[in-house]
Amino acid sequence: TTRAPRPGEVNGVHYHFIDKAEFENRIANGEILEYTTYCENYYGTPLKEVKQALARGKDIVLEIEVDGAMQVKKKMRNAVTVMLTPPDGETLERRLRSRGTETDEVIRWRLARAREELALIPKYDYSVVNEDGRAKECAELIYSIILAEHARTKRTKKIIKKFI
Repeated sequence: TTRAPRPGEVNGVHYHFIDKAEFENRIANGEILEYTTYCENYYGTPLKEVKQALARGKDIVLEIEVDGAMQVKKKMRNAVTVMLTPPDGETLERRLRSRGTETDEVIRWRLARAREELALIPKYDYSVVNEDGRAKECAELIYSIILAEHARTKRTKKIIKKFI
């Protein structure tokens, strides 16, 4: 991301914090799998790290905006998308305000953006509601989606080839 670190965030752990020129250079060089701008900052996913993890047989979970999710779906056919949503607008606003890091103007903008994003749910493979106090159940549901996707017949071609 090109935004400044929040208190407690560590470069290379929470994000890779780089400047705008470096981010744009990485986009131009095809080094970014997906990216978007949000609140006047770039956010994106380094392609090399994703490819390395996939080559090791790892599942990748990206916490990204809708723009990025649609880019990933175009570039990686086997990608599975899950839209994680709050239960309602009031809950989202309360969560944003409780952070204490956003101005009223930014909160209003983010709420309007959330309404636009929710309209794209039909383009996702799954949607999961993140209820207050139920983070564990939400995570378990997402994990169940990952497990189910491993069992999809289109992903078992290697097994079939072993028998033929």
